[in-house]
Amino acid sequence: MNKERRKQLNEIAEQIGSLRDQLESLRDEEQDYYDNMPESFQGGEKGERAETAIDSMDSALDSLDDALSSIDEATE
Repeated sequence: MNKERRKQLNEIAEQIGSLRDQLESLRDEEQDYYDNMPESFQGGEKGERAETAIDSMDSALDSLDDALSSIDEATE
């Protein structure tokens, strides 16, 4: 891989890393929201929606981690 493509991939990785940090922050906020909900709400519709959102964000975080790992492998 030439220097220019490696540089472009590193820039993309930085952007993904920044987006990952933002997503992780939102996931943490949603987790705090869920954790501070009364138990009766946790088992209800609001709690289920929060859990679904948390699970989806966790899945997205895993995908972003995989993307960063793949970019790292490509630039070695």
